[in-house]
Amino acid sequence: MIEKIKELIAEAEAFKAQSKEEIEAFRIKYLGKKGLLNDYFAEFKNVPNELKKEFGQVINKLKKTAEDKVLYLKEELESKEDVKGIYGDLSRPGEPIQIGARHPISIVKNQIIDIFSRIGFNVSEGPEMEDDWHNFTALNLPEYHPARDMQDTFFIQTNPDILLRTHTSSVQVRYMENNKPPIRTISPGRVFRNEAISARSHCFFHQVEGLYIDKDVSFSDLKQTLQYFTTEMFGKSKIRLRPSYFPFTEPSAEVDVYWGLETETDYKMTKGTGWLEIMGCGMVDPNVLENCGIDSKVYSGFAFGMGIDRIALLLHQISDIRLLSENDVRFLEQFKSAL
Repeated sequence: MIEKIKELIAEAEAFKAQSKEEIEAFRIKYLGKKGLLNDYFAEFKNVPNELKKEFGQVINKLKKTAEDKVLYLKEELESKEDVKGIYGDLSRPGEPIQIGARHPISIVKNQIIDIFSRIGFNVSEGPEMEDDWHNFTALNLPEYHPARDMQDTFFIQTNPDILLRTHTSSVQVRYMENNKPPIRTISPGRVFRNEAISARSHCFFHQVEGLYIDKDVSFSDLKQTLQYFTTEMFGKSKIRLRPSYFPFTEPSAEVDVYWGLETETDYKMTKGTGWLEIMGCGMVDPNVLENCGIDSKVYSGFAFGMGIDRIALLLHQISDIRLLSENDVRFLEQFKSAL
């Protein structure tokens, strides 16, 4: 009989279960009121005295083995159920992850930043709510300067010295005030002008402006930088610079890229000329350098600025600038695959 109990101990130790029902059946078989253990305890009185000690030991071992096995199997099963409750059925195929849409403005801005970062330009940022000095006066636009009329400005009613910045050139002023040459930075950001909203213009839009200041910087450095940018951004290397006027650069120029006349859209965008204006640029006016604490007799530099919105319209063939700010999900989902 002792050998039979030892076989039952080995059987209990090897037992495995996959469900609560199997565990309960095991418990009843060994530990129930009509289970094996009760039968063996009842048989104890019939065991010879010289075997009672050994018989009692194996019965107790069987009882402990059965109890430990029931406890272990229950905990193991509950652990599996907890994991399944959190993660679901781990054997099922994974569900596809929804890819978020990146805004076309962010796409173009990131492309511009990446292009200029390859030639050593860092990124500088500044406040959208600006003071008169950084937005106008330091940029060679003193009070009552007629060129201020070129930018219809949103002023803060309670403080006429505070306004919503009309360009990110104000960031360049702050950067020059806090950094010594050589300076090579681009300043992307949102700007505001009091303009009528239409398919081609908005009261707020996005710009990126660049600034390079060092010793012996020339206009040819500016041209080669812009040549590199247009080739990398548009895949078009033919550009032209037309004389223009900006208060903070002298000389100043408008930059056109030859877009071509391959499609009807090209004719509409370029008005039949094939040339498309993309930005303004020029050599930084010495007065601006002096206003920012930089010796204009030692250093020179160039600056340029372009509208991110307009480039986004061109690259993605978007017909209405208002789509960029209306947050229409149907429109934004078109850019899911874009970086």
